[in-house]
Amino acid sequence: MAVQLLSAALVVPLKLHSQPKSLSATPTSILYPSRVSFLSSSRVSIANGSIKCQAVGDSSQSSIDPTVYRGVYGPWTVDPSDVREVILYRSGLVTAAASFVFAASSAFFPDNSLLSDLIKQNLDLLYALGAGGLGLSLLLIHIYVTEIKLTLQALWALGIFGSLATYISLAQPAGENLIQYVIDNPTAVWFVGPLFAALTGLVFKEGLCYGKLEAGVLTFVIPSVLLGHLTGLMDDGVKVNLLALWMALFVIFAGRKFTQPIKDDIGDKSVFMFNALAEEEKKALIEKLEQQKF
Repeated sequence: MAVQLLSAALVVPLKLHSQPKSLSATPTSILYPSRVSFLSSSRVSIANGSIKCQAVGDSSQSSIDPTVYRGVYGPWTVDPSDVREVILYRSGLVTAAASFVFAASSAFFPDNSLLSDLIKQNLDLLYALGAGGLGLSLLLIHIYVTEIKLTLQALWALGIFGSLATYISLAQPAGENLIQYVIDNPTAVWFVGPLFAALTGLVFKEGLCYGKLEAGVLTFVIPSVLLGHLTGLMDDGVKVNLLALWMALFVIFAGRKFTQPIKDDIGDKSVFMFNALAEEEKKALIEKLEQQKF
C-alpha cells in the first residue's frame, strides 16, 4: 500500500520537468517565481485577479538560469537558492553513500589488518555521518505530497532515536560499537531499521521519477539485507554478496546525481508554490487557470 501511494504521488502532476514552451497562452502574472525559493519564506497575494509572488528578504535575487519552464500552475525559473538546495541535497546523498561504503568495507578486509581495525574504531562516527547526510537530503528533497515527505522524515527521526537508544542502552554497556552490536544481535534491526526504511523510500522515489536502474535495484536490496539478517533466513555468504552489491549501487546512485540537470531535482516549482497558498488563493488561481482554457 505504501509503495502504491508513493507511486501515485510521484507521477502527478503529469507535466513535470517539461522543456521550455511558448508562454504566450500563459499570463506571466500567474506564479512567475523567478525570485522565489520554495524553501524560504515567501509572500503571496492576489490582486486584480492575478497571483503575485515576492520572496521575503530575497528581492535582489535573480534567476541563475534564464530558461523559463512551463509548470502546471504557471511558468517558473531556476534561481541561485534552488541551485544551493539541490547541491546540498546531492551532497547529503554522497555523504551517506561514502560513509556506508567505508563502514561496510570492513566486512571485506582480514580481521587483523590495520585498515580493518582503523575502520572498526570509527564505525560509530561513520554511522553518524551517514545518518546526518541522509537527514539533510530528506530535509531538502522535493516531493509533491507533503505527507509522504513527512513520513520519510519521521522514519529517519525514529531510526535516529532507535539508534541512539540501542547504542546507549545496549551496545555501549556491552563494549561494542552500534554496527557490531546489530551484527551480533539481529533483533536490533527493529531499532535501526526505520532509518534504512527512509533511505529505501528515497531511492524508490529517485528510481520512479528518473528511471534509474541502480535506484530500482537498491529498493529491493536494502530491505532484503536487513530482513535477511533479522529473520536469520539468509546465510552470511548471501548477505556479504548483497552487501557488496549495495555498496556498488549506492556509489553509482550518488555519483550519477551530479550528472542530472539541476531542474530535475527541483521538480515543478509551481506545484510547491500552489501547495503553499491559502485555500482561498488556491481556488482563485484554479478559477483563473480554468478561464484561460476558454
